[in-house]
Amino acid sequence: MNARLDLLGTVAPGAAESEVFRLALQHAVGELGALGAAMHIRGPMSALRLVSAVGLPAVLTRSWEIVDQEGPSAPALALHRGDGVWVPMESGESAARPVAGPAGPAWPGSGLAALPVSSEDRRIGTLTVLAGDRGEPTPRQWAFLQAVVAWAEERLRQAPPPAAPAHTELSGERLRQALAEVSVASWDWNIRTGDLVWDEAALDLYGTLPADFTGKIENWMRAIHPDDLAPTLAVAQRAIHDHTVYEAEYRVRRLDGSYGWTRARGRAVYDEQGEAVRMVGVGWESNESRSAREALSRALRHMSDGFLAVDEQWRITFANLQAERTLGFSEQELFGRLLWDLPSARRITGLEERCREAAVQDEPVGFDVRSPGSRRLYHLRLVPGPDGCTLYFTDVTDKRRLAEERQSAERATAERAARVAELTADLAKATTSQDVVDAVARRVLPPFAATGLLMQVIEGDRLHRVGAVGYPEEFLDLLDSRPRSSGDPAWDLIASGTPLFLSSVEEFAAHWPEQAAAGLPALAGTQAWAFLPLAASGHTFGVCVVAFDRPRLLNDEERTLLTTISALVAQALERARLYDAEYARSRELQRSLLPQGLPELAACTAAARYLPAGQGMDVGGDWYDIIPLSGGQVALVVGDVMGHGLPEAATMGRLRTAVHTLADLELPPDEIMSHLNDIVGGMNEESYATCLYALYDSTTRTCHISRAGHPPPALVHPDGTVHFPEPAADPPLGAAKPPFETIEMPVPEGSLIMLYTDGLVESSKRDIDTGMADLARLLHTTHEDGTSADLEHLCDILTAGLLPTDQQAADDAAFLVARLHALPEDRMAAWPLPKGPKAAGQARRHVRGQLADWGLDDLVPTTELLVSELVGNVVRHAKGPVRLRLLYGAELICEVFDGSLTMPRIRRASESDEGGRGLQLVTALSERWGVRYTPTGKCIWTEQVLCGLDDRTGPAPGAQDLVFLDPGLFAADLDALLSQDGDEDADPGADADADGDRGADNAS
Repeated sequence: MNARLDLLGTVAPGAAESEVFRLALQHAVGELGALGAAMHIRGPMSALRLVSAVGLPAVLTRSWEIVDQEGPSAPALALHRGDGVWVPMESGESAARPVAGPAGPAWPGSGLAALPVSSEDRRIGTLTVLAGDRGEPTPRQWAFLQAVVAWAEERLRQAPPPAAPAHTELSGERLRQALAEVSVASWDWNIRTGDLVWDEAALDLYGTLPADFTGKIENWMRAIHPDDLAPTLAVAQRAIHDHTVYEAEYRVRRLDGSYGWTRARGRAVYDEQGEAVRMVGVGWESNESRSAREALSRALRHMSDGFLAVDEQWRITFANLQAERTLGFSEQELFGRLLWDLPSARRITGLEERCREAAVQDEPVGFDVRSPGSRRLYHLRLVPGPDGCTLYFTDVTDKRRLAEERQSAERATAERAARVAELTADLAKATTSQDVVDAVARRVLPPFAATGLLMQVIEGDRLHRVGAVGYPEEFLDLLDSRPRSSGDPAWDLIASGTPLFLSSVEEFAAHWPEQAAAGLPALAGTQAWAFLPLAASGHTFGVCVVAFDRPRLLNDEERTLLTTISALVAQALERARLYDAEYARSRELQRSLLPQGLPELAACTAAARYLPAGQGMDVGGDWYDIIPLSGGQVALVVGDVMGHGLPEAATMGRLRTAVHTLADLELPPDEIMSHLNDIVGGMNEESYATCLYALYDSTTRTCHISRAGHPPPALVHPDGTVHFPEPAADPPLGAAKPPFETIEMPVPEGSLIMLYTDGLVESSKRDIDTGMADLARLLHTTHEDGTSADLEHLCDILTAGLLPTDQQAADDAAFLVARLHALPEDRMAAWPLPKGPKAAGQARRHVRGQLADWGLDDLVPTTELLVSELVGNVVRHAKGPVRLRLLYGAELICEVFDGSLTMPRIRRASESDEGGRGLQLVTALSERWGVRYTPTGKCIWTEQVLCGLDDRTGPAPGAQDLVFLDPGLFAADLDALLSQDGDEDADPGADADADGDRGADNAS
């Protein structure tokens, strides 16, 4: 049974109805071992028309041609019950015979088995089998018959309308003769009684002799070709039901037994209740007019695209096979149906509106629609015509998918090309190695859906990481500084110089089993790799690894593209490495020219920052400095050489050295600026620099400021107010004309002063006034919340507020923050000294008393010696009023003032010289000493550390003992000598100095 059904299943859709009937009957007879079988199609009224028979002689089938569907025959019973029936021959002749009538030949067999044949929800015919001696079919045989009927029903829905044989087109005289010979037949059918009236033309048209015409509808059914009966009846019933015009074309049997095409047209007449009473119409032969149309119809019928024709009311008048398959209805079911009533058309949003709009505009239109059920994509083309519209629809799902894939591939190629162009542009602008890594990560990883990037270069005999993206830090630490060795992926690739593409962990393990066994891929979190050697100038200097977090098989195009990219990256990275090396040297030079640390001074507590410009900018010439001076003074300096580069950094170093030298000479700020201006002006015409020099005196709590083209300092008072003292805006150094203006301002105890370069407060997005306002706001805020107490933290706040890390600075910036401290009044002491030799003794008495008050008794002998030498030198070689001052701060400072501008100088004394050793003694006994000019003369000063002589580092151990044995005796002798030589009225209790002459050097 299954084999027969399988065999029937091989019949292609579209087989003719007669072929479907024949195959169904043959296999039913063969499977049941029956004597024969017949197929009836239901006609109008109560008639069943025989359309096919197998195994039954004509003498028996003659009575089966028309079967009353209301009678007791097996076909009628099956049609009425809607299920299979079995009628045994013993049940009676009337039941066994298909129709009642005169007795015919005896029927062989044991009985008749009949099953209804349906189309959709309507029974359209029956299949009847004449059983042999086996009797009623078994359940299995009934199931087979039902399966055969189901197959026939399916194929009937798919069967094409019959095609007439091709005819030669008539032309000329033959055509005129044919038209003249055409006769039109008329007919009248009583739907209720089944009576049929034909005229002579109808008898001739339908191949019926007057003697054979019974006046019943069965005469018409016998005349129609079996293949055309079912669709023709369906058209007639639809016209009656829908109150429309009946129009059909079908084949009829002529008197000579051949078939010819006829066309019929009619309309039903209805009673007052709307029931059909009769149908009247005409018919004519259509063989000649049909030939060309049939050729076109066959082409349309079997074309691969769906084709529908609709009339002006959008009712379907034609549908080909592809349209039937797509819409899910047969042509008979589609014919006359409103297009918008189809479920598939209703589910497409906006279809009716678009089609109606195209019909109104009378312009062809095409658009894509998606079938809601199957999700298939169709291209619909609607062409308006004089009697309606034609619609073509083509399944373009695969075509559109391929087009989208092609467009996607083209788009991907274009995007990759754009990425390469963007990468090339970024690499051309990249200056540092990190710029190259960032450009590759931004332009290469996304198009290839890569997740990791690693670049390594050879330095010495090891591989060092240039940059990485998407790798764990522990993995990168493992790879960094790996020595040259075989079996290492990077070193092997560098040795071969050939790109390597691995699509899976298994391929990686095949190349490097030891690395795979050590879990290197798992640690990296990658599963596919593109190893690309970096080669430039004929040698391979590194490797670039593009990694994927899943298996990835790169195609040839992608591999070629990555190889090309690696060449671009290698060239850019080689240039960037040269820049990095040069940049590092420049930065190192600049760092070496800046202070390595700020001195710890009693006069101020300071912190500073140097902030280089963003990546890609060369080194600049910004600098800052703190220079400790004598007498509790300190110089605060900040400067900026205009421009960037090594020459500017070198100029900065020269200026910083010059400032130190000039400051050590303790020149006034304006004179220092004048000397700096001469230095810059003597370099070249294009050298300019700005500078601000602030001299703070902790003894007077004043600050003298002079500036050349530089922003003013910011002074934060103890109450939090911020002030920008602004001396006259002198031009930059190298363009200024001395003298420079100097302003003097009082500085309260605990004030904060900030010196800065313009790079901190000025940029392309912010003018200098706005920047200074922002600086003042930050300084005031930090003072209010107390964060300014920690100067290092204050520097961080100022940096973050004025130069955020997410904004690349175009200029260097340097700033110096210092909290100024005054020397307390009780740590200062000053006395005028008389003229003459007695001044030294009085000075020593002042020293002894003051040091005793300060608790510095250990420093009394040394300080007396120093004061004696300084005062003795002034008495002998200077003039004007003499004054002594002691300052007790971080060190002990002795200062002797006079009105002379003659500067003492140390010299080498020979063995025979009686003088010349005084300043050598001062050098041996003090930490340092010096001379500075004052508005009224000069000041000679010494500094001593605040510790015992044995702990002091400075003069060589035993230096005092080399000069004299007992300091007390030396002081007494010195006072006595000075008293005898120059002051006989000196206090007899005063100390005598026996070596005053030897203790003073000639100032000339």
